[in-house]
Amino acid sequence: MTMQKGTNVPVAAQAVRVEMGWRTAPGTPDVDASALLLLGSGKVRNDGDFVFYNQPAHSSGAVRHEGKRNAGGAATDTLAVDLARVEPAIDRVVLAASADGGTFGRVSGLYVRVLDAANGAELARFDSSDATVETAFILGELYRRQGAWKFRAVGQGYGSGLEGLATDFGISVDEPQQPQPAAPAPQPHAA
Repeated sequence: MTMQKGTNVPVAAQAVRVEMGWRTAPGTPDVDASALLLLGSGKVRNDGDFVFYNQPAHSSGAVRHEGKRNAGGAATDTLAVDLARVEPAIDRVVLAASADGGTFGRVSGLYVRVLDAANGAELARFDSSDATVETAFILGELYRRQGAWKFRAVGQGYGSGLEGLATDFGISVDEPQQPQPAAPAPQPHAA
């Protein structure tokens, strides 16, 4: 089912695979998928609620980053979400991507698909086509409503990259280390 931005559909599966995909070509930035597990406040509890390539599994085991695949001019980055294992305190799982080495305006064919993990059936698909200068993008979200899970197509970009997206949801981002200025070279004394 192909969705429009802002629409939602029920997710009638206990576990899903979330596939973010795009076309590869020279000059296309690399794209990395990530997930943020949010409380009702819209924030994470701590940095452990952020799943991405450097932290590939949530401590609950409910969300895992499964990695990338490249084939035939296309690439995917996949997350596994076991909805039955998502802790009751978590209301939403935000499905995001970041572009390394460019903007999403240079990424063609960007999409997110939600697949039933049991049989591979496509439950939802959102194709994003209006990206320009964004370096991070929320493609969609899985959210709990009256005890059932739904998927919403979001399509919201961030010009501030993964750091801006993460800080908006309460992740503490370490400040980059500034190089220390070199001490001036000793000057020879005139005799």
